Amino acid sequence: MKFLIQGNNIEVTESIHDYVEEKLEKAVKHFQNLATKVDVHLSVARNARISDKHKAEVTVYANGTVIRAQEHSENLYASIDLVSDKIARQLRKYKERQLDKKTHSQVKTTDAVEEKPVDGNLIGDRQPELPTEVVRMKYFAMTPMSIDDALEQLQMVDHDFYMFQNKETGDINVIYQRNHGGFGVIQPRNVNH
Repeated sequence: MKFLIQGNNIEVTESIHDYVEEKLEKAVKHFQNLATKVDVHLSVARNARISDKHKAEVTVYANGTVIRAQEHSENLYASIDLVSDKIARQLRKYKERQLDKKTHSQVKTTDAVEEKPVDGNLIGDRQPELPTEVVRMKYFAMTPMSIDDALEQLQMVDHDFYMFQNKETGDINVIYQRNHGGFGVIQPRNVNH
């Protein structure tokens, strides 16, 4: 299994690197047949008003599924311990869900993306320009899935929302956690002018 450990506002020393690897190897040891890559991002907030300055984020790539967890605390090693425990619980849930499914014919994301040649002129006569407020852009393949599958993915990525392609409509949808409990789905509506 491949580990990638990065730091932001912190130097990833050999002892930190070894500690992260040791903790995460224990967390994912029972899931090595599922996990192919583990990305770890450690950071320290420089804002004096933030009490839990030390953040550890872990992303595990498992059979085309992304499982993500993050934890904050006053101590980097404590954050690493907390996120290791959390990712182990999420991997256990993921494995249990996979075993519960009757069919094991789930398509990997990489296999579901159909390769097509790209038209050389995608922007026409426009000039490529990013809005100044965009901080980061992410691109990923969207395997068509049901709303139930998207909810399962949302719970695995440890985010407030998850964007997916609805396999029934073909539209891009967003499933999100509601502030007062439960989940919501945002779907496009065709508006004829």
